[in-house]
Amino acid sequence: MRVSREKRPLVSVLLPAYNAETTIARAIDSIRSQSFSEWELILADDGSTDRTAEIASTAARLDARIKVHRFEQRGLVPTLNDAIELARGSTLARMDADDESAPDRLGLQVAYLEKHRQTGMVASQVRFGGDRASAPGYAEYVDWTNTVLSAEEISMNRFIESPIAHPSVMFRRETLVRYGGYRDTDWPEDYELWLRWLDAGVRIEKLPEPLVTWNDPPDRLSRRHPRYRTEAFYACKCHYLAKWISKTVEPDRPIILWGAGRITRKRFHTLEESGVTLSGYIDINPRKIGLKIGGLPVHDIAAIPEDRGWFIVAGVGNRGARESIRRELEQRGYREGADYVLAA
Repeated sequence: MRVSREKRPLVSVLLPAYNAETTIARAIDSIRSQSFSEWELILADDGSTDRTAEIASTAARLDARIKVHRFEQRGLVPTLNDAIELARGSTLARMDADDESAPDRLGLQVAYLEKHRQTGMVASQVRFGGDRASAPGYAEYVDWTNTVLSAEEISMNRFIESPIAHPSVMFRRETLVRYGGYRDTDWPEDYELWLRWLDAGVRIEKLPEPLVTWNDPPDRLSRRHPRYRTEAFYACKCHYLAKWISKTVEPDRPIILWGAGRITRKRFHTLEESGVTLSGYIDINPRKIGLKIGGLPVHDIAAIPEDRGWFIVAGVGNRGARESIRRELEQRGYREGADYVLAA
């Protein structure tokens, strides 16, 4: 039986797709199964060469809330922006072609935004849909995102990693209009958007429930497109970290990078290119301590001043290092966000 909905929807679900014939039906069905009914699904096909558009069109014939639009292949961001232009809802939700939403996802997120008018975007926890044995790093990242929930936690931890799973978000159209939408750059389009909105003061929160299954197929775009490589993430984060430092740290306060290794220095080179002047490094390697690298001194942990005179950017991302650095600095009276920031 064909379901018909003529009224303007409250929520437009944006679903760009490319060659997703093996997963698209499940993604669509998860939206059709929502307990909240005032939605439209904008399925933007990015020039698929398989049966993606055919499968989506079959679903559209059964449910008038599903709108299928085919485009020449141009990539995710242009297709996503086309979907936004076609959307009629005052609230926009994201969805990927290989993920699935829980039946109460849209309803819970709509209710949250209606109750919390100061919130510009709400995400949710996600279930990891991959193989933890073969992708332990990705699974660990998902577990970490599920611990970063409140607006304050999201803001504080945004320079560690992207704290939000893209297909879990719902945001107000007015937020997008005021602060701008997705940009087609060399950086991850979602992480850049979150950092830009947070820099502008947008309040982003996360529901403490896993409302999306975030699958991890081997051909996932984030695994193969250059804008998602590690260097691109660091370039993006350093650009916005520099903007944050310029607004947060006193101009004459020494800025010290924790981590003097070659990889860390290379990753944070963009920070200096963005206008942040480093005064030195902290490292635990006794062979580096006391040396100068690029004219800057390498300090031992013991050299950290007790009067919180330094502002410290923690750039070491090794397993366990982040929490170890946080404990060390907190024991010395340093306050996260005021005297130091975790950035790896």
